Amino acid sequence: MSKQAAGKSLSKAELYAKIAETTGLTKKQVEDVFDAFKTEIKEALSDTGPGVIQLPGLLKIVKVVRPATKEKMVRSPATGEMVLAAAKPEKIVPKARVLKALKDMVAG
Repeated sequence: MSKQAAGKSLSKAELYAKIAETTGLTKKQVEDVFDAFKTEIKEALSDTGPGVIQLPGLLKIVKVVRPATKEKMVRSPATGEMVLAAAKPEKIVPKARVLKALKDMVAG
């Protein structure tokens, strides 16, 4: 039974090495591809970008705006008494959606 079958994920170096072996690129070139993709994600999800980027056939990363919340009274699960929950500001977060091709690939 290999390490992967036991549930341990690949390290970054192992992933780059496997991709380099499969594609015939050097590990440095593979690292450059990942760095370029990170840059594209940053630009796409920036304030001036479209707010969405897709890794064809695998995932779609979308910028989601979570609205601000007001202060409110909530029940503390530890003591059961009501406490004041602080207000939270508006927040922008990335959300990744798995596309059908990847779902089919994993399903079998």
